[in-house]
Amino acid sequence: MRTHRRSRVFFLGSLLAGVLLGSLVSVGLQRALAPTGGQGAAAEPRAVADRSNLDPDERRTIDLFRTASASVVYITTQAQRIDFWTRNVFEVPQGTGSGFLWDERGHVVTNYHVLQGATSAKITLADQEYEATFVGGAADHDLAVLRIEAPRGKLVPIRIGTSADLQVGQKVFAIGNPFGLDHTLTTGIVSALGRTIQSVANTPIDDAIQTDAAINPGNSGGPLLDSSGRLIGVNTAIYSPSGASAGIGFAVPVDTVNRIVPQLVAHGQVIRPRLGVEIDDRLSALVTRRLGVEGVMIRNVSEGSGAEAAGLQGTRLRGGVVVPGDVIQEIDGKRVRTQNELWSRLSNYKAGDTVSLVVWREGKSRKASVRLQSAR
Repeated sequence: MRTHRRSRVFFLGSLLAGVLLGSLVSVGLQRALAPTGGQGAAAEPRAVADRSNLDPDERRTIDLFRTASASVVYITTQAQRIDFWTRNVFEVPQGTGSGFLWDERGHVVTNYHVLQGATSAKITLADQEYEATFVGGAADHDLAVLRIEAPRGKLVPIRIGTSADLQVGQKVFAIGNPFGLDHTLTTGIVSALGRTIQSVANTPIDDAIQTDAAINPGNSGGPLLDSSGRLIGVNTAIYSPSGASAGIGFAVPVDTVNRIVPQLVAHGQVIRPRLGVEIDDRLSALVTRRLGVEGVMIRNVSEGSGAEAAGLQGTRLRGGVVVPGDVIQEIDGKRVRTQNELWSRLSNYKAGDTVSLVVWREGKSRKASVRLQSAR
């Protein structure tokens, strides 16, 4: 009986001691956390330090972004899917990209690969989304044109520059929608010029601009600008083992854009210039390999063409012996090794232009000037 009483007294004493200890700890914490400025003093924010005016370079960048971003749009695409069980057709989101306003009629330029496989597209300006219609595309140049019906006051065409006079080291600015984050500005320099990249049609795009301005998925189709806010390229591709920006981005040069886009707006397609020759790629590869030369062999020259007027020759019989046709090796100083390269080089010209060719004929190289005609 005494044992039970002692246990009860010990328990009550321990409980009372714990309560008293907890109260002391609580009071101590309250005192430790109390404002040092006195009883009931309120916490005040730190005073803001003065700063100098923005640097002139910063102000120029800010003004450039405010002006150019009004021309940049956000593109979302949808693709059709069929329900396996009900056979109902419905649309699902496919991807996103960037673009820019080309003119006051609502034409928007973007990359062809942004729209590839899509059945519909929507374009978001600063404050509203619009249904877009497809005008035309050039897969060889990874360029496409859409159109929206929007109030004229909301359509601010981008300012156009040139790319032929660019120099490595120039400042550049990219505006786009990486990872869906609209109107993102990144800066850098022209890292290199004259690069060749592959288009979605697996043909080469010549004279691409390389830049270290951060370009990520979603930037595709957005503008690359010079320090005056003029368009100098269309951001198209990145080199990245991880899929994110590694400081190596590529843009289709604006001189190419300014030649291709007006054709897409007017005709819905590129009107290709005609050299006036017929090529058999497999036969060409076989013959040039046996001859030990590099280039594209002409199988036939079209009657009345610029190639005929320039004296180019196709494959022919002479004394019962097959004589290989001229082998085109260069166009205006640029090498030609395959039929794809030949058509890609020609796509940089328009009907009426004259190109200088280097052709191989019977062991000798010679030059020929050919006036291009319209393929239509």
